[in-house]
Amino acid sequence: MKPRGFTWVISDRLAVSDRVGGSGFQHRRVRREEEITWLVEEAEINTIVSMLPSNQNLAAYRQAGIATYSVPLGDPVATKDVKRFFATLDQALGRSHARVLIHRETIDDTIGGLLGGYLVASGMVRDPILALALIQQILGRALGPEGRSLIPEPSES
Repeated sequence: MKPRGFTWVISDRLAVSDRVGGSGFQHRRVRREEEITWLVEEAEINTIVSMLPSNQNLAAYRQAGIATYSVPLGDPVATKDVKRFFATLDQALGRSHARVLIHRETIDDTIGGLLGGYLVASGMVRDPILALALIQQILGRALGPEGRSLIPEPSES
C-alpha cells in the first residue's frame, strides 16, 4: 500500500510522504506494515529521514532493513535546524545506492521550504524561483510564507 502523500522529489533518489501508518491507533500497525512492505518492495527505499518530534516508529523501519535518521525540528524552525536537516540529508543521500524517504506527520509548508532550500543549497537546482516552482508542483498548491522563508532569495547579478 503506497503511503499517503508519497511523491518523488528527485526521481529514484529522494521521496517525501506523510508519516507511514497514519495516526489512528487501531489501523496504524497494519497500515504501517503494509506501507513499509510497499516502500521496500516497490519503491526500493533503503533510507528514512524522519522529521517527527521523536524517533517513534523507526524500529519498524530498521526491522525491515531500512537505515534511519531522526531530525526533529523546533517550532519555529531555527537556522540550526535547517543546517542539521541539510547535513543529515547529505549523509543519507551519500550512502551507496541510497533511496531516501523523508517523512513527517503531514507534508506541510515547512517540509516544502526545507526541500526547496536543500535543492538550492546542494546545487541540484541553482535558481531559487525554480526550486519554489518544483516544490509547489509536488505539494499541489502554493507554498506559504513560512515555507518560502526557508528557500534562499535569488542573488543579485
